[in-house]
Amino acid sequence: MNRFEWHYTPIHGSWLDMAEIEIGVMCRQALGVPLADMESFEKQVKAWTQQRNDKCAKVNWQFTTKDARIKLKRLYPTIL
Repeated sequence: MNRFEWHYTPIHGSWLDMAEIEIGVMCRQALGVPLADMESFEKQVKAWTQQRNDKCAKVNWQFTTKDARIKLKRLYPTIL
């Protein structure tokens, strides 16, 4: 049990999409410049993560059911 670190996923929206959004934010904010080595990379990511957590930053999820029915129309059954 001690080998696992539990992360609870959000109950609304797609948690994978939210994770991808967060990775994109990190890439733009923390990794926009070349880093010399892996140690520099880890240091930069840890500093960015701490700053993001201190701000209690959240993902603004705006993909509604209405949007899903339009964008994913081919996945919904057609009722005749």
